[in-house]
Amino acid sequence: MSVSKTALLFAGQGAQFVGMGKDLSASFPSAATWFEKANLALGYDLRTVCFDGPETELTRTEHAQPGIFLVSWVAFQLLKEGAPGVQFHAAAGLSLGEFTALAASGTFDFETGLKIVRQRGLFMQQACEQTLGAMAAIIGLDESETVAVCRETGIDLANLNCPGQLVISGTKEGVARACELAKLRGAKRALPLAVAGAYHSRLMEGARAKLETLLADTDVRSPSVPVFSNVTASPHTTPTDIRARLTRQVTAPVRWEDSIRALIAEGFTRFIELGPGTALSGFTKRIDKNVQALNIGDVPSLQATLETLARS
Repeated sequence: MSVSKTALLFAGQGAQFVGMGKDLSASFPSAATWFEKANLALGYDLRTVCFDGPETELTRTEHAQPGIFLVSWVAFQLLKEGAPGVQFHAAAGLSLGEFTALAASGTFDFETGLKIVRQRGLFMQQACEQTLGAMAAIIGLDESETVAVCRETGIDLANLNCPGQLVISGTKEGVARACELAKLRGAKRALPLAVAGAYHSRLMEGARAKLETLLADTDVRSPSVPVFSNVTASPHTTPTDIRARLTRQVTAPVRWEDSIRALIAEGFTRFIELGPGTALSGFTKRIDKNVQALNIGDVPSLQATLETLARS
């Protein structure tokens, strides 16, 4: 029987869809209980927003962030229930998902994490409404060329997801100019993203400052396993360090590819994505096709992953 070093990956914003978590809640009483706890903790009906939308409400940052956190947390709990013998040795999450990874590792409890991401979502929604921001995916242009394009157009590099896929962020005019320039420099595609504003850019400074104040008053503990920071692509250490990196993350680029490569370099061969969608599994396989990438986001994927784990 082979033993794989397992890392958990937690979904980020953009993975949300109307109906997420609904079949898990209907099939597992423990899952339904977490949705009830979330509604009580937040004081509004997040469960119905996740299950029934409408999509315009779910995609609002203030609902999408706690909604994805909640569905990802439920997936994590069902993994533990269904495969109690499987241990995880590290965790990471894309942007918002980093908070879920930290909660799963004991840095703060479920209710605290849920409330933080709800507030973070509100802060970012407010920043979006106060600035005219946009984002775009740049396909097939390397990092140094993309950084040069950002510098020339006054915008920022937001995500380094996987080989050949970077995301830029900034003013609408700056992003539009950068897309044209990137194509002239050899990008295969430059695709505007359907987002509310310029995440992971200087336009989120207002949200960064508010989150810094919120985290200063939050009880934060060292994680039970290494949790890789989006900002540094290295594990968090002290509670002070965690607060600082989570604050910086709002305006800094997400170094996802570097995080996965660092985990692989430390011997991780199995990655389990928790939450709606399969974006992180896709990125991981693009980074290294030889690793095992599993996911849990609904009943079929839960069953498939538990069956795979039972055979390993």
